[in-house]
Parts: sequence; structure tokens; C-alpha cells
Amino acid sequence: EPARRRRPARRVRRAVHRAPAVTLRHSTPRSAASLAHDLGFMVSSLTRSGSWGILVTSLTRGDTLYAFNPDVPLQPASNMKLYTAALALDRLGANHRFSTRVLRTGTLHADGTLQGDLILRGGGDPALSARFLGGGPSAAVDLLAQLVAGAGVKRVRGSLIADASAFDAELVPAGWESRYLQSGYAARVSALSLNENLVWIVVKPGRAGQAPLVYLDPASEIPLINNVRTTAGRRDARVIFVTRPDGRIEARGWIGSRAGEKRYQLVVEDPAAFTAGAFRRALAAKGIIVEGETRFGHTPLSAAPVTALPSPPLADLLSVMNRESINHYAELIFRNVAWSDRQPGSAEAANTLLQRFLVEKVGATPGSVSAADGSGLSIFDRSTARALVQLLNYAHRAPWSDAFHASLPVAGESELLRQRMRRTPAQGNLHAKTGTTNSVISLGGYVTAENGELLAFAFIYNGNDRWHARVTIDAMGATLAGFSRD
Repeated sequence: EPARRRRPARRVRRAVHRAPAVTLRHSTPRSAASLAHDLGFMVSSLTRSGSWGILVTSLTRGDTLYAFNPDVPLQPASNMKLYTAALALDRLGANHRFSTRVLRTGTLHADGTLQGDLILRGGGDPALSARFLGGGPSAAVDLLAQLVAGAGVKRVRGSLIADASAFDAELVPAGWESRYLQSGYAARVSALSLNENLVWIVVKPGRAGQAPLVYLDPASEIPLINNVRTTAGRRDARVIFVTRPDGRIEARGWIGSRAGEKRYQLVVEDPAAFTAGAFRRALAAKGIIVEGETRFGHTPLSAAPVTALPSPPLADLLSVMNRESINHYAELIFRNVAWSDRQPGSAEAANTLLQRFLVEKVGATPGSVSAADGSGLSIFDRSTARALVQLLNYAHRAPWSDAFHASLPVAGESELLRQRMRRTPAQGNLHAKTGTTNSVISLGGYVTAENGELLAFAFIYNGNDRWHARVTIDAMGATLAGFSRD
């Protein structure tokens, strides 16, 4: 039987799911009653499911302008970072600096030989990275190694001890869903962290049929298994990475010989080992040889200081945390608040301090906030809209108010609010913290009304209709900016 002619393959047009093209115009109400009416209309207009918690107050006059389920606890997402920022500023101060310290045991001889161990002690500094230093991924450990060399150390007869004991051993906060964990926004939590606990894996193709060059940036002691092959000619690549239970990273796949260098970002599973390995490599690059192995433990009370690398002031770190919504910063800062000589920093201990702060200083109702982490990524976090506005009120009147306000992105102009509420009265005026997960849209902060009143607001939505909720929030924010009492 003659072979049948194959029909040309039909091109199937896949449906492209785009956000619905909906708009909700803001208004310019001229009385408190009109404002409440307009906000109520907006809340009920678009979202067809889910739950809202909303409160708007005038910090200038002290009255409530609008409330909708203000006492219902909801997931706040990254609005939880407002609590972390306020708690840290209240307990530590805007000028506080975290520090990564290097210490030693034994004797440092005049010829630069340390007859003892060198200790790298993590202080939970989220800024131990190239973000504030410039340079490549090894910038922070390179600078720390340079400081060690400047202190006269040339050779270490003992071991390198990595000390991450400032925090508890919980690398993944309670309530972080497993599907988050290979994403950069859900990096592991440790007192000894480097580059936000993300590492670059660089793949450079070789000749066809040969293994490409695969290495870590920054270089560390994490074992890397190269099972990638180079294919002829192609300009693309398909490489995946698997972290094995023993901590080794395996690279699998292929890369075209004409693909050029490819860089892949990976979440580090053991931050202390990664940081210690990178520091050890940086020491070696400065000619400082550590003869012993790398070990993990506590710093002896008798250890002598060698050098330290301080962070920028807390106010600068909070600006990065809130404006870019970096969960890693929030988790380390939250635990630092609870770290003391008597106990390691932990989310549980920090939540205890937060509850006391909210009840005794902010005036919130006990139980109106629950923090399983400092970033808002946990599904166990809860906050009422009222508690959030009470926090904003307290923060506005606190001695550290300027640092708190400055940490927030500005509508239509900066970071996560750059594309929102543009060409409305809120642009350049409203400044607030965003919050977004698969089931949450939130916004909490401040806006100056047209008549000069400073308003504090909390908009929290939990549900699946997030796009409509965001449109609603932006319309409400612009309406607050256009509000005036005639």
C-alpha cells in the first residue's frame, strides 16, 4: 500500500491569558461622607470574591474616614515588613549597624602565623553582599579577606570556624510553601549569609562533545558535579541544577558551542557552608593559607578580635527592604531584633517582642497581629487593617519617623510603585508598602490629601481576584490624594 502523504502540521494558537482591561476611575470627594461613599463603591464594584480589610484615618485630625472589616485578621503579605521595620527602628535605632566579625584563638606571631583557629562569626548582616560594595559576587568576602590581611594574618595553623549561632537553626520559616523554595525571594535564613544566599553558576561551552567549564561565582567549597555536555553549533542551552542531600550541586544538560557564557542563579541550601567556603577562597586569593579544615561551631569567649566588616546603617537597609520588598533582609533584621547574649535570634522570639511592642506602645489589640516570619511570605501571618494603621500612626510620631517614611516606595516614581497610580493625584505623594502573593494584594502607608491632611491607610485583600483588587486599591489611593474637606 502506498505511503500516505502527511498533512502539514496545523499551528495551534494558544490562548494568551492577559489581565483584564478594566479601569476604575478615582474621584475627588469634597467631604468625609463623600469619601466614604466613593471608597465603598470602589470596594464593591470589581472584586467578585475574596475578603477585604480596610481602614483610612486622618493623622492630622485624628478621625476615621472609612472602615470596612478593619478588625478581621487577614494575610498581609509584604505589609508585614512594616512591622519588622518599625520594631527594628524602635529597638535598635536608625543608625544601628550589623557586623560580620573575624576572631582568632591562640597566638598571632610577628611573622603573620596564627597558631590557632580563625573564626568567621555571622552577625545576621543582610548587606554582606556586593549590593552596597560594588564589584562582583565575591566583593564582600574579598573585602573581609583584605581586612584580615591588613591585620597581619598570613598563615593559619588551625582551622577556619564558621559561627552561625547568632540565630536559631530554622533555615526555612514556618508557613513558607515548598513551591517557593527554589526562588530567589525565598532564600534560606542564617546568621552567616552571603549575597542574600544566592549563588551564580557559570557555564562556558567547550568544543562540541566536550564538557563545558562549570563553576560557582563567588567561588566556594560547595562540591559541583559537571554532567553538562557541549553540542555543536547551537546558540542556546538547557541546563538544570539539582542540590543533592549531601549538599553537592549537580549540573545536567547541554550548551551549544556558540552559546557563549551562561549564568544561572541558584538558592544556597547551606548558607554557613557557602559563606565560609567563599571566605576561605578569598583568603587564599590574598595569600592567606588556612592549614586546617573548615568547621562549624561557636566562638569561644576567649577569642580575640581580628577585624570586622560593618553594614550600612539600619535606615539604609530598611529602604532596600521596603522599596524592593526583599524577604531576605526582612528575615535577618527580624531575628536580629531578638538576638541577645541569652538567646539566639528566632522568628518566635521576635514575634514575642513584636506583640509586646504593639500592645504597650502602638496600642493595638492583643492578637490582632501574628508574625510567623518577618517578611510576610508565610501563610501563617495575620494582621488586621486597624493594627496596621495604628502602627503607621505610631511610626509617624516616633523619633525615627523620617527613616520609616523614607523607606517606602512612592506612587508613580520609585521601585514597586513606579508603574502604579501614575498621572493621578497620588503620583509623587502617596508612599506605601506593597504586598503581593498568589492570594494577597495589600498596600499600607501614607498620602497627603488635597487640603493638606496626612492620611494613613491599610488596604488588605485576600482572594483569587487579585487583578481587580489591585485596580481597586490604586483607585482608592488616588482618591485619598484628591480628597478635601470644603
